[in-house]
Amino acid sequence: MTDVIFARALHVLGVVFWIGGVAMVTLSVLPAARRGDLGPARFAAFEAIERRFAPQAQIAVLLVGLTGLYMLYKLGAWDRFRDPGFWWMHAMVFVWLVFALLLFVLEPLVLHRRLHEWGARDQDGALAALQIGHRILLILSLLTIFGAVAGSQGWSVF
Repeated sequence: MTDVIFARALHVLGVVFWIGGVAMVTLSVLPAARRGDLGPARFAAFEAIERRFAPQAQIAVLLVGLTGLYMLYKLGAWDRFRDPGFWWMHAMVFVWLVFALLLFVLEPLVLHRRLHEWGARDQDGALAALQIGHRILLILSLLTIFGAVAGSQGWSVF
């Protein structure tokens, strides 16, 4: 059982790092870029920050996915997906899939180029759209974390 405890600790640390980074970008970096605090080439400054964080987020997302699967297997918890009381497990998988798709497929293959071109034409519009998207992802992530913590303690949130 110590392996499950270790997996859970890694899982939580991965979520803290990953969603903490999303919060930092959403609540600090993007508002600073939109206000011009990052200089006149504020979209390029945002891209430089994002370029440094993206590999870290990818590692965290992989860690969270692998430890989540490991715990499901070791605990034999697959049947929880049939119980509406464990809605937060569906939410965890959904949020994980959205970020995995964004970080590993859409961003490198499509979004990076398109956002770079958009940012070169219209910094304000590109940064505003990025902030809206990040806010939506952060809200979904925080609701999922709240549901997982409350639900794992036996609280009925919804």
